[in-house]
Amino acid sequence: MADVGVTTTHGPAERTLERAEAGASVWWIFLLTGSLWLVFSIVIFRFDWTTVHAISILFGIVMLFAAGAELVGAFVEHGWWRVARIVLGLAFAVIGIVAFVHPGNTFSALAAVISFYFIFKGIFDVVLSLAAWGVRHSWLYLLLGIAEILVGFWAAGDFGHRQILLVVWVGVTALTRGISEILLAFTLRAARDAVA
Repeated sequence: MADVGVTTTHGPAERTLERAEAGASVWWIFLLTGSLWLVFSIVIFRFDWTTVHAISILFGIVMLFAAGAELVGAFVEHGWWRVARIVLGLAFAVIGIVAFVHPGNTFSALAAVISFYFIFKGIFDVVLSLAAWGVRHSWLYLLLGIAEILVGFWAAGDFGHRQILLVVWVGVTALTRGISEILLAFTLRAARDAVA
């Protein structure tokens, strides 16, 4: 005989476990998008981008895709990390729009926009790695974040007005996005395996 009036409720631990399982089940999406970012970085380095205008449009496209990736990643996160990913996604969207507003601007204007991207992303990855210290791959996030911050300061400095530097910075942007998304994929996969 069944108990008609009995209902089961899940406590906070069970809800957290269910959310972790749901987020970990989509690990392959980040592996796929990370791989696409790596392929895109190779494509960037293979083409001859000769004008600041073309590089600015390319960087705007990269930033809008990065914003979309962060906003999608926000659905996997919970709590303050979700808010941080949303803020980072919005910052990338603004940087992308700024790159589109005056695509023919000077080298220094585009370098400033690129430097803001690397500094924001680098700080986010350093904070993420320190908050999750001890979790698999956290030291790789730390190294990636430090490298992004260094590239951000390099882009902010005046190290010559050559278009090749802009191409390198946009290529490194796509490369670091790919590496961070592949790291996220394997971190989620490890979490899924740990839950199982």
